[in-house]
Amino acid sequence: MELLLYNTMSRRKEVFGPLYPPNVGLYTCGPTVYNYAHIGNLRTYVFTDILKRVLTYNGFEVKHVMNITDVGHLTGDRDMGEDKLEKGARKEGKSAWEIAELYTRAFKKNIERLNILEPTIWCKATDAIEDQIALIELLEEKGYTYPTSDGIYFNTAMFKDYTKLSHQDIEALQEGARVEKNPEKRNATDFALWKYSPRNVKRQMEWESPWGVGFPGWHIECSAMSMKFLRNMLDIHCGGTDHIDVHHTNEIAQSEAATGKKFFNFWMHGAFLIIAGGKKMAKSEGNFLTLDAVLAAHRIDPLAYRFATFQTHYRKPMEYSEEAITAAQNGLLHLRNQVRTLMDSAAPTQPDAAFQEKFLQAINNDLNMPQAMAVVQDLLKSDLAPEIKLAAVFDFDRVLGLNLEKAGAGQSLPEEIEALAAERRRARKKKQWALSDQLRDRIQALGYVVQDMPQGMKVFKP
Repeated sequence: MELLLYNTMSRRKEVFGPLYPPNVGLYTCGPTVYNYAHIGNLRTYVFTDILKRVLTYNGFEVKHVMNITDVGHLTGDRDMGEDKLEKGARKEGKSAWEIAELYTRAFKKNIERLNILEPTIWCKATDAIEDQIALIELLEEKGYTYPTSDGIYFNTAMFKDYTKLSHQDIEALQEGARVEKNPEKRNATDFALWKYSPRNVKRQMEWESPWGVGFPGWHIECSAMSMKFLRNMLDIHCGGTDHIDVHHTNEIAQSEAATGKKFFNFWMHGAFLIIAGGKKMAKSEGNFLTLDAVLAAHRIDPLAYRFATFQTHYRKPMEYSEEAITAAQNGLLHLRNQVRTLMDSAAPTQPDAAFQEKFLQAINNDLNMPQAMAVVQDLLKSDLAPEIKLAAVFDFDRVLGLNLEKAGAGQSLPEEIEALAAERRRARKKKQWALSDQLRDRIQALGYVVQDMPQGMKVFKP
């Protein structure tokens, strides 16, 4: 069955085929580690995880590279302002290196909790300085660069079809870029490849280069590292929709100018997470929520947030609300209970071919997860034998990543949890609802889920 993926470059769904089948080169823009990732960021990483799982489900072998931006990303995306790492370090009273390590660890913990598969290769911008310098030197040799008082810039007027990814009118784009005006830039859309360290200021992160002491611009790292680790396997490049107009546009310009070759065949982008009022969730807006904050506020399983992202197609804005998160938690618990019931009565055998085809049709139609989840529910409601249902749902979970095989049957609980559960049952029998709620909160604080069902209370480890 053909795999259709939406390509931002062409603005349409295209049949996917890798350059060197069955191998697929996948590059996903990773975090800028000056702060915690928010749940809007994490929605994008769930989307790219689903993409990776769908590719694998289709029989491809994926080499996945993700960068860690630990230098060079300025507070203004068009090369104005302060380096986010240096600013974060000063704010928190730590070194830039400590800040980068702290938030890198936090990001990796988040993706583990969301059951996002780790990339084949993690790569940090600070570990690839020589590669970035070499790429800038190549651009310089080809006449695409020019110096200013604060760095070496890429001349976008030299690159034909600069806006072929964003599809924007160049005059409108240049006018927008003038919000952060640099009078030395030849064109408003030109961008920094290398920035000089400020005079009489010792930066924490700076390196010697042919142009003087300084640090790389934000965009050059992804070009250098994707070509270094994927070489000619430039199949799919992913990120959020906020990367389209500037970051990915600049990556394409500098990469194709340097090599004279096409830079990635597919460009895929996940839409924003929005909050009340239709505003996107963003660190710059100060309206972001971390995964830890959401889990603490709602006492939910981390995979409930993963489940929540499946309810909206990755190319559509997803609205965050307490109601949506609660519904996702209930939906996940219901799904686990359905699987647990099957596990109580059967062992998996062979999945049903017809349902497998329906599921594959959904995920191969540009990762249509709402449709895929509908197929899962249709399967569980069907008249198929429990062992066939179970085999199919475990097969589908290779893509879902909800750890359904761990739904468990007949889990034994620690004595402390059993005692609290027994006390809660007594409280409910006596209609002591306040005490019942307190006991539920104590059980869940210890990492267990409490669910009140028509047939009685269930307590289990998620």
